[in-house]
Order: sequence, then C-alpha cells, then structure tokens
Amino acid sequence: MTINGLIADIGAGVFRTELTLFFSTFTTLLAIINPFEVLPIFLLLQRDKDDQERRRVAFMACLYALLLILFFLFFGAVILKIFGVSLNMVRIAGGIVLMRIGFELFLPSSNGEGSLGCAGSNGNIAFMPLAMPLMIGPGAIATVLGMMAVVERSSHETLAFGAILTAIVLAVAATYACLVFATRLTTTLGPLGIDAATRIVGFFVSAMGVSLVFSGVIDALRTHGITGLH
Repeated sequence: MTINGLIADIGAGVFRTELTLFFSTFTTLLAIINPFEVLPIFLLLQRDKDDQERRRVAFMACLYALLLILFFLFFGAVILKIFGVSLNMVRIAGGIVLMRIGFELFLPSSNGEGSLGCAGSNGNIAFMPLAMPLMIGPGAIATVLGMMAVVERSSHETLAFGAILTAIVLAVAATYACLVFATRLTTTLGPLGIDAATRIVGFFVSAMGVSLVFSGVIDALRTHGITGLH
C-alpha cells in the first residue's frame, strides 16, 4: 500500500468516526430536548399571543437553551474538577437520569396547566420554564458532559469537538423549527400522534441511558486498574 493510500484510509476512518459522533450527539440531544414534549406547554403558555410573539419567545427559549449547553460544554469539566467528580461518574449518573426520563415518557403526561400556567403569567417564560427545565434539564447537561469524555479520548480532539458543537447547534435549530410550526405540527399529528412519538422517544432515551451507564462503568473499572475488560 502506498503512503497516499494509507493516508486516505486513515482520513476515511477519522471521517467515519467523527460522523458517527455527530449523529450520536445530534440524535441523543434532540431526543432529550424532545420538542414534542415542549410543544403542548409552549402553546399553552402562548395561547393568547400572536404568531410574531410566539416566534420571538421560541427564538429566545432556544437561544437560552443553546447558551446553557455551551456553558456546560466549555466549563462543565472545570466545575467537575472543583468538586472532584470524574467524567465517568457523570456518565453513569447521566445515564441513570436518562433512563428515568425515558421511563417517565412512557407514562401519561399532564398538560402542565397548574404550575406551568402560573409560571407563564409573569416573568421570562422563554428561560423558565421553556429553556430550563423543559429543554435543558439534568439529562441534557449530563449528555454534554459525557460527550466531553468522548472528546478527551479521541485521537483528533479538534474534529471531535467540532462534530459535537455542530450537532448541538443543529439540535437546537431543529427544536426552534418545531416551536415555530407548533400549531401546524399539533394539528397534523393530533394528540394521539404526539403521544405515540413521545413514547417512542422515551424508549430510545432509556436505551441511551443504559448505554451511558454501561460505558461509564466499564471505563471507571479500567481507570481503577481492572484491565481485563475489552
């Protein structure tokens, strides 16, 4: 094999790895944000507003969500070091949180009329409750921190970080698109369609949580000297 052929094979392998990381981050984060869960509450809080105001609130909510994700992406590892927590432990805890979220998505959800209705009467509803905790909760935070562990183990950290950052931006953009077309989506899908989509998402969120716990446990055991795991 020539040197050029070897370089091409290495480049193709790196591209496949980062592409897999991109799709994994995008699908996981989009599933955790779960725009279909946010839609009914968004429409409830904005039921008396016109389309322009709804678009403004949707944009601000997604902007806040993006800023929160970026904060934990850039400073989450520093916060962990301050408290002496490893990324493997975060992956395990985050996986447990994801499993809990996934299981809850299988259960009938309330329409949020009570507490959310009160939250929407005053204050910045784009930040609370839309951006946090509906879009960015413990699951999303733990996912972002867990992905940083993947970046640290990658042989091409810059490419891996770029793949994750691109996936984050696109996931938030997709959420914004869902909120902008909230009325049309809820009319098209109907209550049964939204319920079915939510339960399907719940299944995959639970599976992702199990994967995070498993990989976190394996890496933690390797870190503590158990090298017989491959």
